[in-house]
Amino acid sequence: MSDEETSPGVESRIPAPDLTCPKCDHLLPNGLGIITCEMCNVDVKVEHEGTRKKWREEKISCPSCSKVLIAGVDKRPANLQCSSCSEHFVLKPNRPKAEIICPSCNRKLRMNKRPGVREIDCPACDVQFKVSF
Repeated sequence: MSDEETSPGVESRIPAPDLTCPKCDHLLPNGLGIITCEMCNVDVKVEHEGTRKKWREEKISCPSCSKVLIAGVDKRPANLQCSSCSEHFVLKPNRPKAEIICPSCNRKLRMNKRPGVREIDCPACDVQFKVSF
């Protein structure tokens, strides 16, 4: 088990921008730096100084003592330590959500946005349909 899985964690509220692959036009995995497209395996350099600045200035609560801290780092995930209680924790990347509407019953479904094609079973009407990001 990795250190990230065993440490308490807090999810960032600030997502990296949604971008598409310049080669295949599919959604890139969320993040900054060198990102590998899951559809065509091309490496894409993604930088956004506005997001990095927001990440550095993001206010978060310690999962142990609830003290409000300023992240102070411009990457996600990040291993942090609370200045008040010395608890170690992981500031995890924001997992953007997408709202999908079932083509059969028009129910709104929320799911994690991730690259590729997914088969969805609507929990309301049991119709199966595909979603592509």
